Amino acid sequence: MELNGVPATLEQIEALALTNYGHFTSMHVEGDQVRGLSLHMRRLTRDCLRLFDVELDTDRVRHYVRHALKDQPQPIVVRVTIYDPAFNLGTVGSDADPQVLITTRAAPSKTPSPLKLRTAVYQRDEPAVKHIGLFGPLRLRRSAQREGFDDVLFLNPDGTVSELATSNVGFVRDGRVVWPRSEYLTGITMTLLNQELDEPVVTEPLTPADLTGMEAAFATNAAVGVRPIASVDDATWPDDHKVLQELRDLYAGIPPETL
Repeated sequence: MELNGVPATLEQIEALALTNYGHFTSMHVEGDQVRGLSLHMRRLTRDCLRLFDVELDTDRVRHYVRHALKDQPQPIVVRVTIYDPAFNLGTVGSDADPQVLITTRAAPSKTPSPLKLRTAVYQRDEPAVKHIGLFGPLRLRRSAQREGFDDVLFLNPDGTVSELATSNVGFVRDGRVVWPRSEYLTGITMTLLNQELDEPVVTEPLTPADLTGMEAAFATNAAVGVRPIASVDDATWPDDHKVLQELRDLYAGIPPETL
């Protein structure tokens, strides 16, 4: 855990626990290569302006990521968190001096199993921002896992599908990818896949009743790429649909960028 290129102290990370105001992005790194690196930097820049009214120096961010990766085994998942350690509950309205916290964890060593999901009505605060306020999603994920599911699929108040706690969700119908039409955080993996797909992107308002007509379902995020979904409530799908493998191959073939 490094803050601006040096080991972070307890006092410096205290604001993350006690004030919890900031934003982040997570990247899968292998050999100093990242798929969608420029999109990750664009996300950090956009969210920093929105939350802190400050222009982020992404060259500095990349330097800190490279520094944190020295002598670390790869592949690895790197999280870049932008926050102001000086903020507290009473000073969050002050002019900000956002800092760069780099944390790492081992990348998944094997293909994760298909997800079993339960639906729940929930809409994140500021859905378009990848912010660190995860209490609501994690509370619902915990509840789902306590009942034998892997994660939760969010429904908007009108009953339409939006996203998972930390992933986008997509479906396959008639051999084509269908994304929910909703307000949610558009992930980097989702964006990269849409850029590579030969056919126009299809988005539709989807309800749980619509899911039984789908041929397959999947989740996307930077840590695992494309992960099959086995079920949502009572709707079930095979995890070996040919489109899922095509999406995994498509994602694997996207040229990475150098840190």
